[in-house]
This record gives sequence, structure tokens and C-alpha cells, in this order.
Amino acid sequence: MPDQNGVTDIGGTLRLGSYPCILGKDTKAYQLYGTEKIAERHRHRYEVNNDYRAALTAHGMTLSGISPDGRIVEMIELPNHPWFIGTQAHPELKSRPNRPHPLFKGFIGAALEYQKNQNEQN
Repeated sequence: MPDQNGVTDIGGTLRLGSYPCILGKDTKAYQLYGTEKIAERHRHRYEVNNDYRAALTAHGMTLSGISPDGRIVEMIELPNHPWFIGTQAHPELKSRPNRPHPLFKGFIGAALEYQKNQNEQN
């Protein structure tokens, strides 16, 4: 994160807890969550370098989830891939066997759809 450049004592600099995120309406993440505003739990100190946003999007990556202030990339996607969603959050912290997290449910659904398509081609 920009405010951590030059920090050598990294104790207590984690991005820890629930943080809000705004999902792009034309993204897989939005389809999975069914809403534009979400909050996800974090436990990390790394972020996407904003200096590379333009290059990433120019080469096909979608920045599908952004912090409300626009500073932090929360989720990314490759729209032409059967399933490629990356997140800074830890969805496992909110997933339960009887209530799977939307990202896990979507991943399993995409895997089943891929298998179905492969079987139909053979």
C-alpha cells in the first residue's frame, strides 16, 4: 500500500477486518453477489500497484471490485476465461457448508459447466 513505502517495522500494518467494496455491474462478481455494494474480510498488507491499473486493463483484465474511495483494487477478473476471479479478501472466513460464499459457489458452478461443455464436445 502506498502509505507503507519505506516501512520496515511491519507490526500492526495489516489490513484486517471487514472492508467495503463496490462491484462493477458488468462483472461476474456482481452476478454472483447480486448486489453492487459488498463487505468482505481481509487479513493482508499487499495491494495492486495503482501505477499498473491502465496496463492491466489494456491487456484484458477487469478491475471488478474497487474500494468506495477508488484507491484500492479489491477484485479482478479475466472476462474471457471460464473462471478467473481474484480477490484481496478471504471468502473462506464467511463461508459455511450450508451457506457457501458466492465466490466458492460460483467457482463450483463454473467447474461443473466447464465439465458439461467438455463432455458435450467429446
